[in-house]
Amino acid sequence: MTHITTRDGTRLYVKDWGKGRPVIMAHGWPLSADRFDDLSVAIADAGMRAISYDRRGFGRSDQPWTGYDYDTLAGDLATVIEQTGARDATLLGFSMGGGDVARYLSRHRGKNVSQAVLVSSVLPYMLKTADNPEGVDPGVFDGMANAMKADRAKFWPGFFKDFFGIGLLDHGVSSEVADWACAVSMQAGLKPTLACAQAFATTDFRADLAAFKVPTLIIHGTHDKTVPIDTSSRRAAKGIEQATLIEYDGAPHGLFASHKERFIADVLAFLRS
Repeated sequence: MTHITTRDGTRLYVKDWGKGRPVIMAHGWPLSADRFDDLSVAIADAGMRAISYDRRGFGRSDQPWTGYDYDTLAGDLATVIEQTGARDATLLGFSMGGGDVARYLSRHRGKNVSQAVLVSSVLPYMLKTADNPEGVDPGVFDGMANAMKADRAKFWPGFFKDFFGIGLLDHGVSSEVADWACAVSMQAGLKPTLACAQAFATTDFRADLAAFKVPTLIIHGTHDKTVPIDTSSRRAAKGIEQATLIEYDGAPHGLFASHKERFIADVLAFLRS
């Protein structure tokens, strides 16, 4: 299976590797399912099934004009689960993908899900508001949108420098990894890129946390400049009843690359637990 078709006719590119209990992965903004290749190989080699897909508007999936709100994205995830025949699945969401997982669990009542993993996730609410004073100032997101509209190709190198902790950490990734991320990001349409940034910046998932009724692993780096841990995972861990939070000291947002071996080991240990 290379593509599946959602309820509104959007074709999503899907990777389905290995056999066994399924692990379904929702990638972060503005990348693609390829970012999960290292983890997917490890999952398949461990006797499980690794399923990852390009979010609508990104990678090799269709780029419709609409459908970049989290209700629709959760519906896309539901279609992936349904059409791959996944049962007793683990859902893993990185960054923006954490919102897909949360909204699926709340809107679709956690059907066919037995575990959840949140990695550098945007949960529970990114935006600074009167009742969310620890959030990120709206001007930060406005500045990102304006920079992307002006020159997307110029915007990405600086963004991924912080994303991967390049130049700041001894364990930062190579410049080639950042170059690859820039290239993948340019595969996405401008409309999906802007609309999804708006979605993860402004969607309030605080009410969705109660829908996590399965064991949940949360992984986040303490030096994450893209999604600060105090705004996100430390608060999410308090709101999810069966959550285990693992903090990677000094790790950036893209810890799946900067701390790859530890990340894979922690995820596999949880999957086997």
